[in-house]
Amino acid sequence: MLDFLRQEGIDEALIARIEQFRRDWPVSEEDLHRIPSPKFQYYGKEIWELALTALLAGENLLLVGPKATGKNVFAENLSAVFARPEWDVSFYLNTDASSLIGTDTFRGGEVSFRKGPITACAEAGGFGVLDEINMAKNESLAVLHATLDFRRIIDVPGYSRIRLAPSTRFIATMNYGYAGTRELNEALASRFMVINMPIIDRENLEKLLLQQHPTLKRDYAGQLTALFAEIRQKCESSEISTKALDLRGLLAAVNLVYHGLSMGEALDIGIINKSFDAFERTLVEDIVSTRIDGKLRRADIFTD
Repeated sequence: MLDFLRQEGIDEALIARIEQFRRDWPVSEEDLHRIPSPKFQYYGKEIWELALTALLAGENLLLVGPKATGKNVFAENLSAVFARPEWDVSFYLNTDASSLIGTDTFRGGEVSFRKGPITACAEAGGFGVLDEINMAKNESLAVLHATLDFRRIIDVPGYSRIRLAPSTRFIATMNYGYAGTRELNEALASRFMVINMPIIDRENLEKLLLQQHPTLKRDYAGQLTALFAEIRQKCESSEISTKALDLRGLLAAVNLVYHGLSMGEALDIGIINKSFDAFERTLVEDIVSTRIDGKLRRADIFTD
């Protein structure tokens, strides 16, 4: 991952500080399996430098942006760059304090404390990824206030106070507009440095496609990039919903062509069928068919 940062042109002084961070805070043997090995890399020099500087300064991050901006990919990349064990916490309406911090459990004939992901992450000095943090009720997130601010503690009723390891960081993600989301409480939002994640541009999307499939012909990488840009344009003009704007679906479709499907079949199940409304699905089909020949096969678009 550090070599990738150099390829992206990240400041060498930042990379040196990351290397020092890794030396200062080695990971225990039992937590090594939690250090992620990202399948995808996040492209965007400016966003990388903002995030790296904030994390090195001891701050927590809130990644905000619409669909297909790579928030979760970036969070995983950050954990990998710092070589930290990662705990993923997915928020939902019924998230409560016990599911985050932990709860009493009966074990070996006695009551003991079963650590939640926030507690385990804090003690191990890991990176906690708080996915779609605005899905949970604000009152249930109040237990995180002392964890995320200058106090850096977890106070568990009936047990001793837990102090966060110095290398612990939290990276939250949120997407306005999803069903079940709500406004984030100001007190909680103030505990994060907020990065507005930009829409992936054509150049970086093409890089991503070629990084995933180095043998993909550049002409077809360009066509797929143009297709995704056109779908996004239609979404922004409210001609279609964002259901078909699925970056994961596009990457998966290319992978399916590599494994034997025709381009038409792959884009059907990766992009077009994400629109469940028949009229909208027809519109998406028209967009795809004007850009991409559905009869293309692996031999047509890959060099191997």
